[in-house]
Amino acid sequence: MLFEAIETGPLGANCYIVWDEAAKEGMVVDPGDEPGRIIEFIRGKGLAINYIICTHAHFDHVGAAPEVKKETGGKIAIHEAELEIYSGARDQAAFWGYELEPLPPPDILLKDGDELATGAMSFRVIHTPGHSPGGICLFGEGIVLTGDTLFAGSIGRSDFYGGNHGLILKSLEKLAGLPGGTRVLPGHGPSSSIKEEVETNPFYEDLH
Repeated sequence: MLFEAIETGPLGANCYIVWDEAAKEGMVVDPGDEPGRIIEFIRGKGLAINYIICTHAHFDHVGAAPEVKKETGGKIAIHEAELEIYSGARDQAAFWGYELEPLPPPDILLKDGDELATGAMSFRVIHTPGHSPGGICLFGEGIVLTGDTLFAGSIGRSDFYGGNHGLILKSLEKLAGLPGGTRVLPGHGPSSSIKEEVETNPFYEDLH
């Protein structure tokens, strides 16, 4: 398993390309902006993209999905509880002063516990609401892609529409159950580990 993080857009959202080197197959997670950079990397590695997975549907995590889908044929996957946010992403972007291309309908509606396989890799969907109703994390291959649920030293905001602080704390509890050595790849900022976050992230203190 290999991955590349590409920081995109004015809000600095991390887009991840995760792939199986032997099979040359992979997935794109949270293509928020700058589709040209994402597509250039995919072409440079000669990758077939099976999935375009959005950990949640805020505009800075889905903005490049239409172009990436058009160029790669990957299937767009979101959690079933995120449909309303996904449908309103263009309006949300406009409120913040950004223009978003119309989003194609998602190809796959995910549920907690679903498994997504690409090449020899497999990732489990963990429903982690709180930042948004259908927020998810993807766990497998020694990593967890946490979207805007868990950051290095912080967590995502819960004061947006559909957010809930109590739920995001419960989602943090779920993630605390993963192996400590699991590498955390968040939606913004640097990577970390589950062990480091459980031991040092101030929001985990709220759980004790």
